[in-house]
Amino acid sequence: MNEFSRVMRDFVSVLPALTFRPPKDDDKKSLGRLFQETAKRYETKPAIIFEGRELSWGEFNDLVNRFAHALKGRGVKRGDCVGLLMDNRIEMLACFIALAKLGAATGLINTSLKGRALIHCINITNSIKCIVGEELIESIAEVKDELPLSDNDFIWVRDEGLSPGAGEADHQSKAPVWAVDVMATLDQMPADNLPETLDIRAGEKACYILTSGTTGLPKAALILHRRYLSAAEPYSRIAFRAKQTDRIYLCLPLYHFTGLGPGVGTSLYSGASIFLRRRFSASQFWSEVQEHQTTLFVYVGELCRYLAMQKTSPDELNNPIQTMVGNGLRPDVWDVFRKRFKIPRISEMYGSSEGNAIFINLLNKEKTIGTTSADILLIQYDFDADEMIRDKKGKLVEVKKGEPGVLLMKIDNRFKFDGYNDKKASNSKILSGVRKENDRWFNTGDVIKQIDVGFSVGLAHYEFVDRLGDTFRWRSENVSTNEVGETLNSNAQVDIANVYGVQIPGVEGRAGMAAITLKPGVEFDSEEFSRFVVSEMPAFTRPVFVRIQPAAETTVTFKLFKANLRKQSYNINEFDDVVYVLKPRANAYEILDKTFYQAIIDGQHGY
Repeated sequence: MNEFSRVMRDFVSVLPALTFRPPKDDDKKSLGRLFQETAKRYETKPAIIFEGRELSWGEFNDLVNRFAHALKGRGVKRGDCVGLLMDNRIEMLACFIALAKLGAATGLINTSLKGRALIHCINITNSIKCIVGEELIESIAEVKDELPLSDNDFIWVRDEGLSPGAGEADHQSKAPVWAVDVMATLDQMPADNLPETLDIRAGEKACYILTSGTTGLPKAALILHRRYLSAAEPYSRIAFRAKQTDRIYLCLPLYHFTGLGPGVGTSLYSGASIFLRRRFSASQFWSEVQEHQTTLFVYVGELCRYLAMQKTSPDELNNPIQTMVGNGLRPDVWDVFRKRFKIPRISEMYGSSEGNAIFINLLNKEKTIGTTSADILLIQYDFDADEMIRDKKGKLVEVKKGEPGVLLMKIDNRFKFDGYNDKKASNSKILSGVRKENDRWFNTGDVIKQIDVGFSVGLAHYEFVDRLGDTFRWRSENVSTNEVGETLNSNAQVDIANVYGVQIPGVEGRAGMAAITLKPGVEFDSEEFSRFVVSEMPAFTRPVFVRIQPAAETTVTFKLFKANLRKQSYNINEFDDVVYVLKPRANAYEILDKTFYQAIIDGQHGY
C-alpha cells in the first residue's frame, strides 16, 4: 500500500506536465526568448555561480545582450552558424545564449578535439566564425590555416580563471594578432534586449551537437529551438520538478546535450540557479554541494561511479541534494546513491542528441530508464552476424516481453526526427516500412529491455542493456569505432585496424580495443605507435588495448568481423596474439602480461 500511495502521489504531481506538446515550427518561441523571459521574471535572483563569481538573472541577461550586440557588430546574423570552443564557464553559456538571441546556431565543439577532427567539426556545421576561449587558443592556432576562415573570423574570449584574481588592469594575456578580442569593447556594448529575439521561430536552428557517429568523423546533430524547448520543460517539470529556489550542480561538459538540455534547460525554464563547474572533481564534490546548497544534480554514470569509489566524507552526510537526473547509472552504483548518499529521487533518463524521443524515470522507480510516450519497438538482434533479425517475409522480428532488443522509436508529428546536418547520415538512421507501408522509425543503435518495476500506473518501464558495436561509451564520451579506425589506419605501420569496445571490471562503459594487422614486412614499433596515438587522438578515443593480428578476419562481404574479437576481449589466455595496453595515466603502450591482466580482472587496474 505504501508503494501504491507513493507512486500515485508522484504520478499526480507530474500529470499536468504529461500533456505537454512541443511548440509548432512557426511559433515565436526559442531558447533565447525563454532565457529573456526568465531573466525578467527573476531579475534580482541568483542565476549562475562560477569560480567565485555570481550573477543575478538580470546581470546575466545584460552580459548575454552585450555579447549578442558585439557578435552582431561582427556580422553574425540570423541563420548563421558559429563554432564555439570553450571550457564550461559563464562566458561560454553567455555566447551560446547570445547566438540564440540573434537567431544564429552554435556549433558546440568538444574541447578535447584537435587537428583533423577539430577542422572537421568547424567545417561540417558551415561555421562562418569561431568563438574560442583563451584556454583553448592553441588548439585553434594549430589548424587555423587549414580552415576557410579569415583572421577576423576568430573571436577570442578571455579566461579570468587563467589568472586567478586578475582584474582588467593586471590580466596579462592578450588575444593573438590573428583573432579579435571581443571582450575588449564588451563594456561599451548596449545591454538592451535585441528586437530579433522575439521573432525567432521554434523551427529554426538552435545549435549543433557534435556526436560520434557510427561512420567516420563526428556528425552534427541538429537541435532546433523546438527540440530544445521540448527537452527543457519535461526535464524541469517531470524529472527534476524544479523550483526557482533550487540550485543545480552542473559539472558535465556543455558541448554535450546532457549538460546543456536537462541542466541548462531546466534552469532556463524554472529559474533555478546553476552552480557551474569547469570540470568534475570527485574529491571536491560534496564540500561544494554543502557550501552552495545545491539541491539538484545532473549526472552521467561514469561520474557517479567515481563518487561511489571515494572514501566516506562528512560532507556527504545530510547533503541537500533532493533529485538527480542523468543517464548511465548502473545498478550497483544506484544502490550507493540511495543507501549511502540518501538521494530521495533518481530520475534516470534515456535519449540521444539526435534522437526523437526520450525516456524518463518519472515515478522514481529503482534501476530503470523509466517510460516514454513515444511508440517504440524492440527488435531481435544477431550479435554474431551484427544485424537485426528478420522473418521469412523480410520483416523485423520483435523480442518477447522481458528480452533485450534494439530500440526503434517511431517518427511522427509529435516525435519528429531532425537528424544531422548531413542528409545521408540522417537517412542512415531511419528504417521505413517496418510495420506499415511508408512508416518511419529512428534506429537508436541501443539495446534495452522491458522490466517489472511493480505498480507503475500501467506505464511500461525499461532498462538500458548495451550499445551496439560501432559506437561505445568511454570516459563519459561516445566513441565511434570507425572514427578511431580511420585514424589508426593512417599510421605508417598499420594495414587494417578493427576497433571495438571491451568491458573492464568496475568501470563504466567500454574501453577501446583495436585489433591491428600490420603492413607486410613491418614489425610493431610500440614507441612510434604510442607517439602517434598521443599526438593524433583525444585521450578518450585512444585504444586502451591493441592486439597485433597476423590477418584481419572479415565476413563474406569483406566487412570486418568483430564478434569473436569482442568475446575474446583482452584475455591473453585465450589466444596467442600479443596485446599491448595503455595503462592509466600512461602515454606509452606496453605488453599486457599476466600480472597486469590479473590486476584488471581483480579490479586493481586503476582505470
